[in-house]
Amino acid sequence: MSALDPLPVTTAAPKERVAYLDNARYWVMLLVVIGHSLTQFVAMDSARGVYVWIYAFHMPFFILISGYTARRYMGDARQVRRIVSTLVVPYLIIEISMQMITRHYTGEPEPYKFLSPQWLGWFMAALFVWRLTTPIWRALRYPITTSIAISLLVGLIEVPNVLALPKILGFLPFYVIGLHMSRERFERLADPRIRVGSALLLAGSFVICYLYSANWTLDWLLWKQRYDEDPLGASPLEGITQRAELLVIGLVLTFAALSLVPRRRSWTTRLGGRTFYCYLLHGYVILLLRYQFGVFDSLEKYGAPAVVLTMVVATVVANLLMTQLVATVFRPVFEPRLRWLFRPDPETKPESSKAPAPTA
Repeated sequence: MSALDPLPVTTAAPKERVAYLDNARYWVMLLVVIGHSLTQFVAMDSARGVYVWIYAFHMPFFILISGYTARRYMGDARQVRRIVSTLVVPYLIIEISMQMITRHYTGEPEPYKFLSPQWLGWFMAALFVWRLTTPIWRALRYPITTSIAISLLVGLIEVPNVLALPKILGFLPFYVIGLHMSRERFERLADPRIRVGSALLLAGSFVICYLYSANWTLDWLLWKQRYDEDPLGASPLEGITQRAELLVIGLVLTFAALSLVPRRRSWTTRLGGRTFYCYLLHGYVILLLRYQFGVFDSLEKYGAPAVVLTMVVATVVANLLMTQLVATVFRPVFEPRLRWLFRPDPETKPESSKAPAPTA
């Protein structure tokens, strides 16, 4: 991939949303919600294959788009305020509340680990770290190669789960590759021949996952454990090889999915612009159904029909959480303005058309 374009001296407010990106966000968010809902059924063959297929590329897909949309980050005051209001605040809300809910029902975690994300909060932490390090990836001569080396080698050492660092470093190449994407590269994926091949590739990978995933260790898909740690139990060479395979699979399936995303504006575009709220809120729905009502335990005995029903309900819930009503209600919570926290922008005075008078 070519070098990144130079950044402007100052940044401007975001321009009009791109329909293609919002459509992509919509479809990947469906995969996120469905995948998290199926976590309760991974012991069942009917759910395991779908789960493995989704987890093989749904986060690489999401992360690559996040990298692309962050490619102009330079750390000015407006961008810093945006990071705090849309990443730091939601992280604290989600992580603290979800750990308290989980501890209420299960007694874990004990003690609280608010700086060690247990579930959804990891992605907020990851976006925060990746965004802050964006200038580094812009400055390096070989950023993609460096990020791949970090991802492959991090599984060899013990990395504390502070702000989900093992996953942040493991998934790093997808973010850096996203930084180096361009609109032209996305448009090339729309070639009819590529789209046909992508459809066949996604369908074929789904069949393979459904037929053969019973013997696979699912923890590889979480990208957070050392290679020699149970249940992975791999040698350094085996671990690096397996991680490299996952990088390739995740990248290939991500580009295949991106090639099939519609370019035109539609109802998915409107919903896709509000995936932020769906991501943050769907975890509460799953926790409530799991712990308060025991829904997943009750459904498990019904086998494949329960899996299908769960996927349908997850799709409905995801769409509801992407509606305008939800965005209106939760925007003040998850996107506070925080005027009291930041200094006001200095007023920019227009330059005089005349040269200043010389001083004595």
